[in-house]
Amino acid sequence: MRISVKYRVIYRHREKYAICEMCRFFSVSRSGYYDWVKRMEIPAKDLPLAEKIRECQNKCGKTYGYRRVHLWLERFGIHHDPKTVLRVMQKYNLLSEVRRKRYRNYGEQLHRYPNLLNRDFHADRPNQKWVTDISYIKTQQGTLYLSVIRDLYDNSIVAYKTGTEQNINLVLSTIRAAKRKEKVTGELQLHSDQGFQYTSQAYFKLTQSYNISPSMSRRGNPYDNALAENFFSILKTECIYRAKIRSYEEARLLIAAYIQFYNNERIQLKTKLTPLELRSQFIG
Repeated sequence: MRISVKYRVIYRHREKYAICEMCRFFSVSRSGYYDWVKRMEIPAKDLPLAEKIRECQNKCGKTYGYRRVHLWLERFGIHHDPKTVLRVMQKYNLLSEVRRKRYRNYGEQLHRYPNLLNRDFHADRPNQKWVTDISYIKTQQGTLYLSVIRDLYDNSIVAYKTGTEQNINLVLSTIRAAKRKEKVTGELQLHSDQGFQYTSQAYFKLTQSYNISPSMSRRGNPYDNALAENFFSILKTECIYRAKIRSYEEARLLIAAYIQFYNNERIQLKTKLTPLELRSQFIG
């Protein structure tokens, strides 16, 4: 085997095996290998540092970022600027294989609201307490998002909207649809979780324009919005999970048909009435 071929094999496997061991196996000198690397216009001055960093990453399972590698090197009396360590790690493919989860910032989180509902899910009249949330429906075409508003007086679905993106407009259009449909005469609470849509400036402005009092669950307390979650559970158990949904349009048709059934025909065990039957009996 030609010596240049040996050097190429060593260079190709430099991340898997130690340079000194491969040089010994192929009966070539390390200095000759490093001279070859230099001639290949790959600067060799960083190789000793790279080898030490590779030793560090082998020990930690390639979990260290450059800051931790820098601290590890200093324990052995090897002092380099952290940015130099990062450059060498990038150059020789020695970066950590662990990536911190990045949380997407969908919108400015400007507003927090008190928990006015406080798990009091009883309402004395229609349009006194609404709860809202977003869930997702898996289809073969992709994920469809469903935003609903549920009235705690009779558990009816006041309004809903679907979309292929989980954005602020999905929530705002649901509120607008509910307000167009319902005549709200008294104080109205609208309870939600702390999703970015509900802390946005647009949500604040819309609720203020409708004289709606926003209420918000405490962080990490899903039971604060249990009645919104409960509807999604019913919908998925009785409808969505029983179908193999191929497209967004098919999902929309299923959701529309089920909500029509739920509001008008599904008898509630507690009241022995459908949601809209109970609503129609209210005398304000």
